[in-house]
Amino acid sequence: MTGKWSKVQEQGYEAWTGSSECLSITVIPALGGKAVSFRSLAANREWLWSSGKPLGNNGFGSPFGEGDESGWDEMFPGINACTYAEEPWQGRPVPDHGEVWSLPWQAEQSEGSLHCKVEGRNFPYTLEKTYSFSGPDTLRIDYVVTNRGEASLPFLWAAHPLFQAPEGLQIRVPEGMNAIEVSYSADERLGVFGDRRSWPIAANGIDLSVVEPASNLSAEKYYFEGKVPEGWAELHDPGTGEAVRFRFPPDKVPYLAVWANSGGYGGHHHVALEPATGRMDDLTVAMERGEIAVVEPGDRYEWYLELQVK
Repeated sequence: MTGKWSKVQEQGYEAWTGSSECLSITVIPALGGKAVSFRSLAANREWLWSSGKPLGNNGFGSPFGEGDESGWDEMFPGINACTYAEEPWQGRPVPDHGEVWSLPWQAEQSEGSLHCKVEGRNFPYTLEKTYSFSGPDTLRIDYVVTNRGEASLPFLWAAHPLFQAPEGLQIRVPEGMNAIEVSYSADERLGVFGDRRSWPIAANGIDLSVVEPASNLSAEKYYFEGKVPEGWAELHDPGTGEAVRFRFPPDKVPYLAVWANSGGYGGHHHVALEPATGRMDDLTVAMERGEIAVVEPGDRYEWYLELQVK
């Protein structure tokens, strides 16, 4: 199944809106190919979160927090700001949240899909994604990264979709995913980078599977330990019965992270499910552990995400 796509204006930026019978999504190529709206048409529900700040960023390499912080960005080829640890690019900077969220992408509509592409700035790669609708209630995004260099390229990719987070929203994952590793925790509520905790009930009886009120002033980023047993995760609203389920290929996207911000970072209230090709946010740590994806010279690495709204 394919969708219908049309050009629109979003706060002065050229954008593309695609829709099926049940869903719509709006993407701004100039702003890192970010999605600023993902809407259930039947329920008239906007799933993505907006900070209320004007859309935009301060250009390549700028801190993520200086931009609009809204919607859905792609993080690639790293997440935390760092320098690349291995030759031939040892010492090259990897910006905060990666390179591609602050770069303009090319975009073109074709046969009911939207194809977006960006070239790396400090590293020789091309990252592409193609939006389509695989069913009336399902958005599909096909990704491919091509290594244009002459050396292997280890990389981290993670989706970074900030969802609205009503109190009580539930995070659901496959059975057996019962331990996490902390990447960040405001005021060290869950500990420091690398600390391990049980899931869903963590330190001090905290239930990580349920979104807390914004007054809680908590914020956490954590990865589930090891590889996912199945390639899915879900946000479920018990108040309405609505849900959005992520599906992804566990052989290509073997890790899952959660960013849950209930007022503890910037006063914001949102949650993100983040399927990822590596673990953790620190690219050097991921490379040292071998928990990372690699694309060989001249080769391609392909994966997909599907989002089904129920």
